[in-house]
Amino acid sequence: MELLESIKLVDTSSLVDRVEANLVQLLQVKKLKIGDSIPTEMELCTSLGVSRTVVREALLRLRMMGLIESKKKRGMIITSPDLFGILRKSMNPHILDEETLKEIFEIRLVLEIGMADFLFNRITADDIKDLKEIIEKQPEAPKDYIFEIEHEITFHGKLYEIAGNKTLKNFQKMLLPIFDYVHNSGLLKESVSISKFVSHKGLVDILENGSPELFRNAMRNHLETHFQRLF
Repeated sequence: MELLESIKLVDTSSLVDRVEANLVQLLQVKKLKIGDSIPTEMELCTSLGVSRTVVREALLRLRMMGLIESKKKRGMIITSPDLFGILRKSMNPHILDEETLKEIFEIRLVLEIGMADFLFNRITADDIKDLKEIIEKQPEAPKDYIFEIEHEITFHGKLYEIAGNKTLKNFQKMLLPIFDYVHNSGLLKESVSISKFVSHKGLVDILENGSPELFRNAMRNHLETHFQRLF
């Protein structure tokens, strides 16, 4: 048994995998920035001791990840990847397993309870006005305490906008449709009624007159039926 434990694991990754890893490490070690050029294909072939075919395949992977792009007269340069463009291609509920779908469902709950401080730090009188106009077109409290996806996207989307984090806003656009899919998919327990419910209007009232702590508690209550369907 001791002999087996001393045997090193065999590296089963392909040559392209290893070259890709080396290239990513190169970007980190050289501290290359967006817009900096990387070595040419031939220079990489010589440096890494591999064929041009292998280098091209590895570079293609980096391009697909959005880490590099080709520029005329400059060759390959470092770029800022479109993280959500890449992620969006995989955020299809029909190709995700049940466990992943449930975890994405949970992510939205965590984010919306946690954004309170950002909202109170950045909200304006015009934002309050916009939120009030939104809730005028929505029911005070739906019978199952779950708003329709259009209402959710409009109201909660405005909250993400107020939070002032563009990355979070883009993430929300992908989360809510999957959230709605899970809600209607049968993966969760049946909807349950709750004794107290903070509506969208109640959340706006707290944003206008309350505190981050009150808002966190209110949002937790607002999402309570979702939590009950998970546990």
